[in-house]
Amino acid sequence: MSDEIINKVASSALEVFDLEDYYPIGIRTQIDISQWLYEGELLKEKDFREALKKHDWSQYHNHFVSIHCATDAIIPAWASILVTTYVASFAQKVVLGTFTDLETTLYQDLLSKIDYSKYLDKPVILKGCSRKPVPESAYVMAIQYLQTFAKSIMYGEACSAVPLFKKK
Repeated sequence: MSDEIINKVASSALEVFDLEDYYPIGIRTQIDISQWLYEGELLKEKDFREALKKHDWSQYHNHFVSIHCATDAIIPAWASILVTTYVASFAQKVVLGTFTDLETTLYQDLLSKIDYSKYLDKPVILKGCSRKPVPESAYVMAIQYLQTFAKSIMYGEACSAVPLFKKK
């Protein structure tokens, strides 16, 4: 009897789909509109426009930017659109919302461009436990793409994967 340890995972047809491998490198920045509101609550159009003109937008060069308002202020729709007109020429991507909304949009763009054919009729593990801020929505998007190709899909790690899908 041999005492040799065999790594069955390494020798299997199992493919690992790790969303961290697709994590876009770049600085994430959140712009809070409330910084340009009177007492963080009231938009005075003339003051708002003047503050935007004076702001150094070049500091967002190549950033991924989310625009939001940290206060409960009711701001007109044009306010975030106006901020976008200033930052868009410097930023790589601009979204309205939170950091999670930003990450979701980045993954939406990325996942739609991947060639999933290498997963055709193979068992796939959708790797969990990210060290990077991969939003849960990215997993939801990824499984939809993988389902059209994979024979089966599990979530987690090879040693403790949870079955999610099996082709009939």
